[in-house]
Amino acid sequence: METVAYREGGTALSALVVRPAVPPRAAVAVFPTIFNPTPGVMAKAHALADADYLAVVCDFYGEAPADMADAFARAERLRADTDGYRSRLRAGLTVLAEQAGPLPLLAIGFCMGGQAVLELARDGADLAAVVSFHGLLDTARPAAVPIKPRILVCHGDADTLVPRAQVMAFWEEMDAVGANWHFHSYAGVAHGFTNPAMLDGAANPAYDASADRQSWAAMLSIFDEVLG
Repeated sequence: METVAYREGGTALSALVVRPAVPPRAAVAVFPTIFNPTPGVMAKAHALADADYLAVVCDFYGEAPADMADAFARAERLRADTDGYRSRLRAGLTVLAEQAGPLPLLAIGFCMGGQAVLELARDGADLAAVVSFHGLLDTARPAAVPIKPRILVCHGDADTLVPRAQVMAFWEEMDAVGANWHFHSYAGVAHGFTNPAMLDGAANPAYDASADRQSWAAMLSIFDEVLG
């Protein structure tokens, strides 16, 4: 794993780069949870490398939040300005492109990171595909132009942060711009279903092994489709 320093505006940021042991098929930006990179997110970056992808874990804040209250406060400030939020996300894609060279570019995200990759799709990012795992679906600026990347959303139907009204609004938003989207919903599954452990190492009661396996397999499958 390598650390790559970058900046967005006046904020110093750090990307974590995980390389496969063989020449990579493509490069994947990994947008973390509201807590910034966690052991669970880093495990997914290493799983991407094991699947022969170059993974670049992006940075929301420039440092790790002190606690849950700090994480939510930072996220609220960042997302309050849509232009600033998207600029922060785009800075991560710039690092991805620099590391990737001629490789195709993809993006995935978890929780807040899931929302982040959908924001990039709405903003016209030139990506082959984006995948959201238990991500928020709402936005302050709905898509108004055709979306370039394929979209896969992997969603727990019992996610209290994403009520069904938000799900339906997302479907209608995507249809309105002719997006090519897949939406996988897992019955009885709550928010955060891909991470078996909480930040303190205790078992995550929201973890669902089946939804974790199925969503990861769906991501790899859609990557295969777009990469040919």
